[in-house]
Amino acid sequence: MAEPLKNLLHPGLVKEMATHISRAAPDFDGGRFTELATAGMDALELMQRADRIRQALAQTLPADYPAAAGILHRALPAEGRPGLSGWALLPVNQFVSEYGLAHFDLSLALLKALTPHFTAEFGIRRFIHADEDRALAEISGWVTDPNHHVRRLASEGTRPRLPWAMRLPGLVRNPHPILPILVALLDDPEDYVRRSVANSLNDIAKDHPALVADFVERHIEGASPERRQLLRHASRTLLKKGDAKALANFGFAAARGIEATLAVATPVVVFGDKLGFSIDVTNGDTTPQRLMIDYAIHHVKANGTLAPKVFKWKQLDLPAGARQTITKDHAIRAITTRVYYPGTHRIEVLINGTISASADFDLRME
Repeated sequence: MAEPLKNLLHPGLVKEMATHISRAAPDFDGGRFTELATAGMDALELMQRADRIRQALAQTLPADYPAAAGILHRALPAEGRPGLSGWALLPVNQFVSEYGLAHFDLSLALLKALTPHFTAEFGIRRFIHADEDRALAEISGWVTDPNHHVRRLASEGTRPRLPWAMRLPGLVRNPHPILPILVALLDDPEDYVRRSVANSLNDIAKDHPALVADFVERHIEGASPERRQLLRHASRTLLKKGDAKALANFGFAAARGIEATLAVATPVVVFGDKLGFSIDVTNGDTTPQRLMIDYAIHHVKANGTLAPKVFKWKQLDLPAGARQTITKDHAIRAITTRVYYPGTHRIEVLINGTISASADFDLRME
């Protein structure tokens, strides 16, 4: 069984934090900090543990925020010397976010300094929400920073719908202010940064599909393989929904004369086993066609209704008059993002965004 996420923050890590902070400030009461931060920790989940440590920092660092920020900055790794890093910096993000708004520039500088050692995408968002123009004016300058972690922070920290983090309603409504940041990083040499750009664009597509489809159209002509991959990843939600403009951006037109027959090899699936199915696809048109074939599983919810989840499957160039069979095994097992319920489920095959075949299967929780 996988280790619980909450154990990423544990008493041993708290003691290490106390050591690093004490090095930066010899009068820091590491013992009291450790006692406060670990009190009742076993019963707390990850973000609750982070908040408990954040509170302990507030109770043991100087009440003067610039002085506290200076200590935390000096406690970071430097010149081969160990320091605060990894998950220990999650509560530091929270500390800066909670207490640093009145010292805007100082706090942004601290978040920029700590992001190479973990990330500051969580801490930076309250500053964007509080003063979007001021924050983005500073963050926009990070797109040329020599450190790729800082460049990634420019895109990841400004994502409108960043998971695990506060949403940025202003950028959800109007994402145009962050588009120059994303354009500047389209051809970043680091895949780590480019994937962040793609994820930000995909966030935007959930609220502004036409904006992202148009963005991709403007930037795909003559694109390098790396940029093309970025734009494809950025379009994943639109492609799954069969957005015509997004499909056209990658050479997929509306399917013509396509016949599809779906066969389910396992009409009854026991939880933990695999759903097996295949599809025969025939191109009845007189011209070759490029096909994007996906499938959606409509899972039974607790109230008995069905909710679809689309999965990527295969890209196929099918000559005129040709027929091809493709097969798939889809595992149905315990995952953290879904609760399974018994009953009749439905599978649909989508070809270039259009439902082309469907069938039912029963799931048993034995």
